[in-house]
Amino acid sequence: MAAPAMPRIQQLDTHVINRIAAGEVIERPASVVKELLENCVDALSTRIDLEIVNGGMDLIRVVDDGEGIHPEDMLLAVTTHATSKIRSDSDLDHVTTLGFRGEALASIASVSRLRIRTRPHENEVGRELESHGGQIVVNRDCGCPPGTVMEVHNLFFNTPARRRFLKKASTEFSHIVDQFSRIALANPRMHLTLRHNEKLVFELPSAADSVDRIRRFFGNEVADHLIQLSSEAELPDGRKIRLYGHVGEPSLSRATRRDQFLFLNGRWIQDRSLQHALEEAYRGLLMIGRHPVSFLFLDMPPALVDVNVHPTKSEVRFQDGQQLYRQLLKTLRDRFLTLEFRAGLSLPEQSSQDAPPQTLTAQNTPTAASELRFDKPDYAARMPRQMNLSQPRAEFPAPPRVTSAPLTGRTILNHPEVVAALAVPPSQARGSNHSGTPYQLNSTSSDPATLDTADSAESLLAESTVSCSPEIITDEFRAFQIYDCYLVVASDAGLEIIDQHALHERIMYEHLRTKILAGVVESQRLLIPETIECTAVQAAAVLEHSELMTQMGFDIQEFGGTTLLLHSFPVLIPRGSIVRIVLDFAEKLIQKDGRLSRRDLLDHMLHTMSCRAAIKSGQRLALEEMRELLRQRHLVQDSHHCPHGRPTALTLSRHTLDQQFGRLG
Repeated sequence: MAAPAMPRIQQLDTHVINRIAAGEVIERPASVVKELLENCVDALSTRIDLEIVNGGMDLIRVVDDGEGIHPEDMLLAVTTHATSKIRSDSDLDHVTTLGFRGEALASIASVSRLRIRTRPHENEVGRELESHGGQIVVNRDCGCPPGTVMEVHNLFFNTPARRRFLKKASTEFSHIVDQFSRIALANPRMHLTLRHNEKLVFELPSAADSVDRIRRFFGNEVADHLIQLSSEAELPDGRKIRLYGHVGEPSLSRATRRDQFLFLNGRWIQDRSLQHALEEAYRGLLMIGRHPVSFLFLDMPPALVDVNVHPTKSEVRFQDGQQLYRQLLKTLRDRFLTLEFRAGLSLPEQSSQDAPPQTLTAQNTPTAASELRFDKPDYAARMPRQMNLSQPRAEFPAPPRVTSAPLTGRTILNHPEVVAALAVPPSQARGSNHSGTPYQLNSTSSDPATLDTADSAESLLAESTVSCSPEIITDEFRAFQIYDCYLVVASDAGLEIIDQHALHERIMYEHLRTKILAGVVESQRLLIPETIECTAVQAAAVLEHSELMTQMGFDIQEFGGTTLLLHSFPVLIPRGSIVRIVLDFAEKLIQKDGRLSRRDLLDHMLHTMSCRAAIKSGQRLALEEMRELLRQRHLVQDSHHCPHGRPTALTLSRHTLDQQFGRLG
């Protein structure tokens, strides 16, 4: 049998070359948007209108009022390596435009149905061109306003494998918003609009600086906590390198580097060296694993940088990167030295309904309170309580009910479902006697007649945690709180110090996990839905995983633009934590970019919900709250560690105490 003939080298035709080039330049609809928007900027446009249908898979339309394309250049516009921006090899050494290779339109035309309508301002008649998969089907005169209209229909229609690998429309649109926001931040004086499925998402009028654009894309939370900076470095030949922009305060940090923007001569780039300089400037100001927010702009001579080193031109090579590193680091550090960073604390104003009564008794007079309070903070400076454990229990009669400073909010400890789910026979509860009778409070503390001398919650707390009155704390419950953070508990094993937040977080985690796996999470419907302001990427991530959010007890729908509408949330979670929980979940989805399994996402959501809803460090607990927290500790699995792996308690054994005090003989 004859051997097959050796394949010979041959020149590929233009169509195949364009298809191959499209694989490098056009990865997804956002790549098309990037190339078309950059062409609009290079054409000196003052207004750009971007319209997207179905995440860009069905239609991408870009309309600008720029210089337009000369009628005789229409065919060259969709020909590979044809451009009006450079003429010779030497022009590559000082590129001043965003595009210069002349391959974008040819690549787009080869994998879509492209339609171009354009008219230069000096011409009275426009020109129209249509291309289907790289084949020209229309090239004729037409009537159209000055500028250019680019329409990309059915992207990847002739490469079905490529189209199948695209994500959901919401995800693809979030990537388009990324490209749109970069152009908008780099060109604040340009009027831009963005529509998706005929809905207006962004209307950005011309602005004096980038702060207005930052506010539109990232909200007041970011825009109101920015630090302005500016510096110039003069080169030996007299030219200058200018660095300016804004960085976030240390209190404004992120889990990822997504909110770090660096622009070089109007082009969005990524540079590891400059990112390292930014992180180094914040060393000691941010927690480990947190990253600063930045919007930085570099203006420098084009000859000092090579932008032709990456297919998407997002990476560049500087002639002297160390100089830029030192300039950025010094600028940031010098600016920080002029500022005084202080963490602020804002407390909700106390309503008239929550104000403590003015009637003074023997227990709540200023003199008595000061004697019992010692060096503890004043009541007005304490964190507001978020627990109410005064409901009757199966094992315990109702404790004395106080009328001053009522406990507000809902947590897992006072929810009826939790009490029922975690209930155990009294004989199995820790601290039960041998006869099986439940623990009873001293009769004097539950007698209504004694409430006249215990009107103040402060007096009740002071008596229970400082004086340790035998009328309130018996031998079966010996505990007190220190630093409003830890519970000190005496037991037969020794002395235990319990982290109240870590323990409560474990209790909430176990209960939420049980409910979600059983599919019986109850949701609270809001009479007036709550809006959640977020970025377009965060909104797309949440909406893409709406089924998982529903399983967790959330009902979140799209409201318009980058705003989400919260209709319901799990009843076990305090309402004040809901928005932060949703945004944390969105950040996790963005950070992992689809690399997390459903099980991992569910587990992360449980961690976030339990952590946000648990009692906090600095929150003072009443006696009944401490008792209930310690009781439920023995009714959950792995109570010795919180869901993040931190220990919930440390034990100092009786033997160690005796040894330290020399009682071992």
